[in-house]
Amino acid sequence: MPHHDLLVVGGGTGNNVAAAGADAGLDTALIEPGPLGGTCLNRGCNPSKMLIQAATAANHVRDAERFHLDASLDGVDFAGIVDDMDETLSSLADGMEASYREKADLTIYDEYTEFVDERTVDVGGREVSADKVVVAAGSRPLVPPIDGLDDAEYLTSRDALYLREQPDSLVILGGGYIAVELGYFFESLGTDVTILEMMDSLVPREDPDVSEAFTDIARERHDVYTGHRVTAVESDGEMIQAHAETEAGGEISVTGDELLVALGRRPNTDTLAVEAGGIETDDNGFVVTNDRLETSAENVWAQGDIADNAMFKHSGDYETKITVENVVHGGDATADFTAMPHAIFTEPQMAGVGKTEAELDEGDTEYVVGRADLPDTPMGRAKKLDEGFVKVLAAPDGEILGCHALGYEASTMIHEVVVAMRAGSGTVSDIADTIHAHPTLNKVVEYAFDDVSV
Repeated sequence: MPHHDLLVVGGGTGNNVAAAGADAGLDTALIEPGPLGGTCLNRGCNPSKMLIQAATAANHVRDAERFHLDASLDGVDFAGIVDDMDETLSSLADGMEASYREKADLTIYDEYTEFVDERTVDVGGREVSADKVVVAAGSRPLVPPIDGLDDAEYLTSRDALYLREQPDSLVILGGGYIAVELGYFFESLGTDVTILEMMDSLVPREDPDVSEAFTDIARERHDVYTGHRVTAVESDGEMIQAHAETEAGGEISVTGDELLVALGRRPNTDTLAVEAGGIETDDNGFVVTNDRLETSAENVWAQGDIADNAMFKHSGDYETKITVENVVHGGDATADFTAMPHAIFTEPQMAGVGKTEAELDEGDTEYVVGRADLPDTPMGRAKKLDEGFVKVLAAPDGEILGCHALGYEASTMIHEVVVAMRAGSGTVSDIADTIHAHPTLNKVVEYAFDDVSV
């Protein structure tokens, strides 16, 4: 039986743990049946954002007339957009694997695996063990048991990102960040998009002001049905029809060339037989970890989507630092997920950090609100922005409890608030008293914090 000092299961963020182990002289094994880079590089963040850039470029051409420029969008090479993305990212993944295979002290197993005992897995019919194990096997699209869905040729996000032929019409089940990002991409390039979401607004986990404002914007682009739960799917081989109903019993049916199931993601623990390795999971199948990212099994750690600490690439990257310190260098680092930001890359973008107003209300937390609108700022006027705002939630003593933004480059603007909450004293004055270069977009952040009465 091959035995290693360190075994890493999963080549997404886990590949960095494996590289660090090998570089430190540990006999390291990395198990990844697919291309290195995991979901982010191959099936998620990277491909989706590259496609979205094409959508945004198309919309900039359409908006050129507002700036008194004569421009027209005469055609869309949909397959070319996807091929360009695929070639770019495949090259990165191939290059990563080539460099990893040249590393001394690193063995790559490119087969599926499952646990058979403590710190022991089966790889292609042979057992492989290690002194230390890191589980970083990620997640996959969740496909719930909807009547008729198994008989329909539906898409998941993984399929939709590599679709070479643009559909005339697309029905999307779900209204979370994956659904709205891909809806924006397809609609911007000419596909008629319909979105079905069972909650009362799209992106329902966002601050209510953000989710409600974005839902109104999305309704101008798509057919949006909120408060509708999908009950059944039918396909005649050419078109796919989805049936949905409201809590009050109202029913609708929508039809499209393609159906995208974007109803969340599930951890890959069920494919790994983690229970055989003594690894505890919660009711939703995620690996349970402590603040050192240790699992219930001795000398087994877990990180990334499979551990459900945030399910963002940037949280996985942060967890990698903790794992490397503890597993490779024998340290005692603890994870602190305070002020974990997130962003949604539609146009306008959405971003947030900290508590939402709904969460503060639910916890009976006393707070004050500040707000500023992007169209009212000098750069907002220069860019002819019609929507967008920054909203601040603070305690009466000035502590920043949360900040939420909708608007052009919101994903970038949020970071000065993240720094204040994470590394500074985290007060309203930290932002309001900072001199912001004029007339940058971030002036709206300054204005929002100036609007807070503490």
